Amino acid sequence: QVQLVESGGGLVQAGGSLRLSCAASGRTFSSWHMGWYRQAPGKERGFFAAITWSGDTTIYADSRKGRFTISRDNAKKTVYLEMNSLKPEDTAIYYCNPVNKVYATPFAFGSWGQGTHVTVSS
Repeated sequence: QVQLVESGGGLVQAGGSLRLSCAASGRTFSSWHMGWYRQAPGKERGFFAAITWSGDTTIYADSRKGRFTISRDNAKKTVYLEMNSLKPEDTAIYYCNPVNKVYATPFAFGSWGQGTHVTVSS
């Protein structure tokens, strides 16, 4: 059973940056595609970004892809989400999870962690 621990969130002013991390346990991390999901206040959790097991392909769900970048370090069993030019509408809880594919709308198949809270003030 994989365990996921998200970190790096916090309170930041609009225009600022954050780097989220997701540390995974388990020996098979390097074979998983990984995704980031976000849950904005009052909304359901939804897919945001994904990266292949090798890191050579990434996809994003919406226009934030110009400001956000997903990456990974298999040696550290960690996936990252670099967030730049943050806006108040980026306020959400961010989660990571292994996903079944890196195209269309991936399906998360792992257990959800606690997530990391990102709050962007105007």
